[in-house]
Amino acid sequence: MNILITGAAGFVGKNLTEAFKAIQSGKDRTHPGLQIDALYLYDLDSDPDLLEQGCADADFVFNLAGVNRPKSTEEFMEGNFGFASTLLDTLKKYKNTCPVMLSSSIQATLEGRYAGSEYGRSKKAGEELFFRYTAETGARVLVYRFPNLFGKWCRPNYNSAVATFCHNYAHDLPITVNDPAVELELVYIDDLVEEMLCALEGKAHTCVFQGVEAVFVPEGRYCAVPVSHRATLGRIVSLLDTFKAQPQTLMLPEIPKGSFEKKLYSTYLSYLPKEKAAFSLKMNTDARGSFTELLRTEKCGQFSVNISRPGITKGQHWHNTKWEFFIVVAGRGLIRQRRIGSDEVLEFYVSGEEIQAVHMLPGYTHNIINLSETENLVTVMWANECFDPAKPDTFFEVV
Repeated sequence: MNILITGAAGFVGKNLTEAFKAIQSGKDRTHPGLQIDALYLYDLDSDPDLLEQGCADADFVFNLAGVNRPKSTEEFMEGNFGFASTLLDTLKKYKNTCPVMLSSSIQATLEGRYAGSEYGRSKKAGEELFFRYTAETGARVLVYRFPNLFGKWCRPNYNSAVATFCHNYAHDLPITVNDPAVELELVYIDDLVEEMLCALEGKAHTCVFQGVEAVFVPEGRYCAVPVSHRATLGRIVSLLDTFKAQPQTLMLPEIPKGSFEKKLYSTYLSYLPKEKAAFSLKMNTDARGSFTELLRTEKCGQFSVNISRPGITKGQHWHNTKWEFFIVVAGRGLIRQRRIGSDEVLEFYVSGEEIQAVHMLPGYTHNIINLSETENLVTVMWANECFDPAKPDTFFEVV
């Protein structure tokens, strides 16, 4: 299959291009039925002959080209309607009736706060042009009305408030929020790309619009990404406050699968400059070695790394309810656990050469002994709850 992407250097175009390259190279097997033969990547500075060749050869066209922040309002129509006319005329020139996708906007509804949008009018004009094209040629058109988009490689101070917020937080720049209660509908770039791949397979999600709301129905006139999120500006800023503080608090927010939090965190991280991509951790050191807390979570405990010097024994305590995993990743050691009130001792020989996880059982006092005379023993530890100095649930007793 030959694919033409216009606006290939933009936010969506770049992400979609990389997705197709991954399929071409066999690195992405999530859509095994797709075979990408040739990619025609067209943008503003491309040779016009590339558009000619792409329109002649394409089996599918993704028209992502458009103008979001022009110097004058007249450029909206020129960039969002004028180029669409050029694209469709070139397809007609080569009698190519392959499917064509159009990247439009929820602003094209011209409803509510979008009623006076010049950008929306230009997008609406482009939509109608495409619908006339399908009536004239019989070619299938897929008109997608996108709400606010966010994700990696999105240009800040251009077409996404989320991109601007993430960039500014990552670079210690101020942001402006006039009304924290304003709610945005947001589509994450990976969900958008997944929908584009579905469209390529003939599985686009179709809808009609009731105001600005997409209602998914079979054979709807429009198309939309089925996964979106709603968040207020206040919530977005609150989450970004948490993300930015993480190197100091070590607290990871809840990031369930598919959640807005997970996607926003990934987006924020993509804007971090080099000097913030790494941060130091507090090592608590003494003659026995060191103990360093790595990460905390709100509901799933904390992670730490413990380094024991040769011949050192650490631990000698037990818990009522807290439990832990000890995972030795370097060196040789012995983990011993004794049930409180008995002489029963469990012994586990552990080594970085054969990594395994050992439960520290509630009600068992436990220790870990470095058996080497020359090497440090390095143990990654997980506890089911974050340490609370007011209620440590930790009691000294020798194994």
